[in-house]
Amino acid sequence: MNTTDSALPEPNAQATRYEVSLLPPGDINHHLFTLHVEWRGDDRWAVIRHGWCLGSNGKWDYERVPSEREDEWLSWHRFDLDTALALAKRHAPNVTVNGRTAVEVWQRTHAAVSAAAAAEEAAQ
Repeated sequence: MNTTDSALPEPNAQATRYEVSLLPPGDINHHLFTLHVEWRGDDRWAVIRHGWCLGSNGKWDYERVPSEREDEWLSWHRFDLDTALALAKRHAPNVTVNGRTAVEVWQRTHAAVSAAAAAEEAAQ
């Protein structure tokens, strides 16, 4: 097959997953406090964390296998991309691991650094 054939279509590239976290990507705990916004087809997106799916009511529900997902369940757990990202950003600060929220972890590891940087900048 000739890969330089001008009749070939342009290869498709599509983002199918976003990471949303209060902690920056370089933080050692970033992966623990991350929500994922994942494409589920038909321009519908889900907010996911460890197999749990965020509903429009703000509650987490275990993501069922496709054959068990009824239309009503899908209507509560699938969103357009903007809504899914907004929900993930709203819930990211409250992600809890071992009794600590993302806010608490950020405050312990990044707030002091941010305050020190701000103080240093103000002193200059």
